[in-house]
Amino acid sequence: MGRHSLPDDRARDGSGDGSPPRRRRTVVIATALVLAVAAGTAVAARGGLLSFSESCEDSAVRLSMVASPDIAPSVRALADRARTDEVRSDGRCLYVTVTARDSHKVAQALSRDTGAPDYQIWLPDSDLWLDRAEGSGDGVPLTPGDSAASSPVTMAMVPSAAERLGWPGKKYSWAELTAATMESDGTGLGSADPARSATALLALSSIGTSSEKQDGDGDTRVAATAKLLAQRMSDSDGQVLKTLARSDPRAEKGDRDHNQALLLSEQAAFAHNAESADAAKLDLFYPEDGTPLLNYPYTLVDENRMSTAEGRAALRFMTLLNEPASQAFLEKHGFRKVDGTAGESMVASAGGKKPQPYATAATTQPTAEELQQTLGMWTITVQSARLTTVVDASGSMATLVPGRNQSRMDVTKASLIQALDQFTPNDEIGLWEFATTLDGDKDYRRLMPTHRLGAPAKGGGTHREKLSAAFASLQPVPGGATGLYDTTLAAYKDAQATYVKGKFNAVVILTDGSNQDVRSLSRSALIAELKRIADPERPVPLLAIAVGPEADREEVHEMAKVTGGGGYQVTDPADIQAVILQAIMTAGQNGRVAQE
Repeated sequence: MGRHSLPDDRARDGSGDGSPPRRRRTVVIATALVLAVAAGTAVAARGGLLSFSESCEDSAVRLSMVASPDIAPSVRALADRARTDEVRSDGRCLYVTVTARDSHKVAQALSRDTGAPDYQIWLPDSDLWLDRAEGSGDGVPLTPGDSAASSPVTMAMVPSAAERLGWPGKKYSWAELTAATMESDGTGLGSADPARSATALLALSSIGTSSEKQDGDGDTRVAATAKLLAQRMSDSDGQVLKTLARSDPRAEKGDRDHNQALLLSEQAAFAHNAESADAAKLDLFYPEDGTPLLNYPYTLVDENRMSTAEGRAALRFMTLLNEPASQAFLEKHGFRKVDGTAGESMVASAGGKKPQPYATAATTQPTAEELQQTLGMWTITVQSARLTTVVDASGSMATLVPGRNQSRMDVTKASLIQALDQFTPNDEIGLWEFATTLDGDKDYRRLMPTHRLGAPAKGGGTHREKLSAAFASLQPVPGGATGLYDTTLAAYKDAQATYVKGKFNAVVILTDGSNQDVRSLSRSALIAELKRIADPERPVPLLAIAVGPEADREEVHEMAKVTGGGGYQVTDPADIQAVILQAIMTAGQNGRVAQE
């Protein structure tokens, strides 16, 4: 889907205007839509079709918006005010209905494109959800516009815990603050599930980046933090505040079942403090290496489905949200302006206090790739994975990768060994290879069983070490063709037969070509059989990665999606590590794990 930009005095890209950097350049609306609107409006005006005195009820343009639950009440109030004030778009009144809906649920629904949504506008709390919705490549088209507001991600604490850590005078980096919180006696750190919370995911990514700069070991700190958060995790942002310790300091000290610190947005702390007695109000730490922002991107959903009048009205409501009066209203409810600035009274009400660096945004927002890697690590760290890795060993894997003096197989092996470092000792991984007639009539051969990486191996060492050596030993089979279909079905059935409840069970298959075994079952027969045997109570998503320009991503995606997995394309095999983490994250987000 294309994303377009128009000259507009409200558009910001985070450069040259003092605003904090943004991960995504914002757009106003699709160029074709605006040009069509302009032309249509002019013709209608000349023809007398637009009446600026027509009653609102008869002429109103009606739009539906789903919005993140934190901002939905404020935006609904602004929409109601626009209706009362008879705000018009091209002479027709603007009626916008706003419904609160969790961003992760909307992103999941849009990624599947299961039919026309019942809304035209989406206002999630972060543009990371747009990446999530578009990740499969099969979702509903989205057109992001200007941000409507912003809110920094912070660490909030009950007063006694904040005092122990030197608030407000002592300042910390994300790495230092996390370490101090984890080491502080009785200070439990809670958050929402990073797979369902932009606040938690942005914070976790910031902890990793900060730790990498501090001691070069960001992955270890993120993994340790993930383990801690998993023990005190809430399902959603709306639930995390319910885990706070009681306000009585004497009760707090011995209360290890509740949290005294939370990863929280400034706006969530503002809303909590507005309803709490002084002793129950939260104090906010703003890490000095910068706080990432929730940026509330105003997004059109399948704009090609919208009429010209709806598109123009949607643009009018977006500009209304960015008008000074609307921005001032949102600030009264704890949101910062689009550029990340806020009045000191609002920050104080949220729990901020000098010399905490509450005016400092992160110098760079996490990239989509960094967030994918963080969430992939979260998934495999917290849920524990059980993966059967199936690698194409056909002769074409000897092809040299453009720009590298290495074959596809050599680069694939190096990427798999690098990916192995992201898994914990409790994760279980095995290895198959395939071509044609590798083992008698079979196109595949099992090289390593699927065991715990930390388990002792025969002859000494661990399963991780033996598996790494097996990856390194993979070689293309001269003249070998690609026996994809029979191998896929055999690996899938084996993973089902050895399924372990409570783990993330999956088959990861890497191939650089289409099926070439003329004696195998057909693609339609494979898909039908996979669909028949897939069991939602014992999910085993197939994560299929098409490697190189000759590989057919659509083919492997058709195979994988019936199992709850997906197909992915990498032109350079060096990208396999990142894609594996993305695939695990996506399947994990879609609930492809059975709980104990």
